[in-house]
Amino acid sequence: MPPRRWKLWSLPRPALGYVLGVDAVAVTITALALSSTMSGERPGVSPSEWTAFAVLAVASILHLESARGIERRREMAANTSPYTNLKSLWVFAGLLLLPLSLVVALVVVSYGYSWIRVYGRTIAHRKVFSASTFILASAAAAAVLQAGGLLTEPRVPTSAWTLLVVLAAATTWWLVNFALVIGAILLAAPDATARGALGDLSEQLVVVAGLGLGVAVAGLQASYPWIVPILMVTVLTLHRDLLLPQFRRAAGTDVKTGLATPSYWANAVPVELARAETLRSTVGLLMLDLDRFKEINDTYGHPAGDRALKAVGESVRAEVRQGDLVARVGGDELAVLLPGASETEVLEIAERIRDRLTTLTVSVETASDTTAVITGVPASFGAAVYPEVAETMDQLVLAADNALLTAKRAGRNKIVAARPNPPAVGSDQPVGDV
Repeated sequence: MPPRRWKLWSLPRPALGYVLGVDAVAVTITALALSSTMSGERPGVSPSEWTAFAVLAVASILHLESARGIERRREMAANTSPYTNLKSLWVFAGLLLLPLSLVVALVVVSYGYSWIRVYGRTIAHRKVFSASTFILASAAAAAVLQAGGLLTEPRVPTSAWTLLVVLAAATTWWLVNFALVIGAILLAAPDATARGALGDLSEQLVVVAGLGLGVAVAGLQASYPWIVPILMVTVLTLHRDLLLPQFRRAAGTDVKTGLATPSYWANAVPVELARAETLRSTVGLLMLDLDRFKEINDTYGHPAGDRALKAVGESVRAEVRQGDLVARVGGDELAVLLPGASETEVLEIAERIRDRLTTLTVSVETASDTTAVITGVPASFGAAVYPEVAETMDQLVLAADNALLTAKRAGRNKIVAARPNPPAVGSDQPVGDV
């Protein structure tokens, strides 16, 4: 792919400047670390440090290779929230055992391997930025270690004070890396909310666990290096247990939009209906179909249509509540499951989504390698609420679909709510009784 077509250049101008600025600072830190090592400001790299570097590099590569499938699917699902991983384990262990120049080399090895084997070469600029955040976080943590008196490697905790210093360094590493990633998300997706960009904070426990394991790996490598391979079994088990819920969500994620797949959504609906029945609660359902979406594909090409569809999905997710489920159930048809929502709440959310899509602006690459701007991607909506309108999943979906067809026939870009069916004539229940 020629440089002018790199996805990096499609970022909004503020985000592009931010990403390039972080990358430039990381390059500067790398140059300073290398010059410090080569100029003799610190003792040269010792054989034990080279050994530790080799052990950590090999362990990092084996770890990435063993988790390659799960990590690829997890990153696909991380569109507008931080993507957490356990690379911090090996990098922070290196920070306690190695000079900063070798820590930078370890980061490069880890992310270079990820780019080639795990994530794919089409998102190289994201891997460069992620590696840069690791380098900046490592430099900040190294400064904390030096300020606390841990001047030479290995810098593993051997007393209460050194433990506090290492914990402060780990906290600094996490904060710097997290803040840099959040800044990029907010600038790259102007429509993203701060709450959405923060993601699920409980997932940051993955990073915390990685930093803690990094301290353990560093201590073992410094004193009992032959135990490190045994610890790898623990690392892989924790990787599975900590990230399996994310993997399950990723496995049910549509690659093009980041929304739930039809099968994932179809499994979630009966679960929510059963929960609502137990709690005597409600479940709202919105079905929306993009109006004249075929015209976008025919005019600009299918890649442009995919980009527009992804922007629509992001807009819909930005307007629903936390805990609501947005799925792509057809080519250009989406469904929103709203547990506990009343009809009034469902219609309010639908109106917010409708207004947002009507004014949505999307920049797309056309088939002729030019950039076009699509203004407005309107949709028609059908709404239904359990148990007011339906008692089963099939009935609920059918009611929402029928309301959607009514909205289409009424002129498109409209919201129609399904109404409860009246009792059959001759039934024992009088019409109008509550």
